[in-house]
Amino acid sequence: MIDSISGVGGRALPVGQAGGMAQPSPVTAPKLTPAVQGAAPISAPDHDFATLLGNAISEFGQKMRQAEAVSIGGVKGTAALQDVVEHVMSAEQSLQSVIAVRDKVISAYQEISRMAI
Repeated sequence: MIDSISGVGGRALPVGQAGGMAQPSPVTAPKLTPAVQGAAPISAPDHDFATLLGNAISEFGQKMRQAEAVSIGGVKGTAALQDVVEHVMSAEQSLQSVIAVRDKVISAYQEISRMAI
């Protein structure tokens, strides 16, 4: 059993009479620095990775459908050329992001599958 433990600030905790065990003493939490004005409070995340990934995929699908609809409108002459280009470029950026995430997931899976058990 440990006879004494160096506490915070270099103080040693006293050793009690009952078999070398320290007597219980109230423990207080350390003082925290004051919060910075205008800073967002730190809290637990609302969603897990699967939820965030699912939301990103559904957003990607929505952007692709919107770009397709605007492109069809451009062919019919009901949408401006600038709108068509903006939506297609946005969809292309989303596609590149999805491809990058897919590549990282595949790379991580391959690395995990190569690990020794």
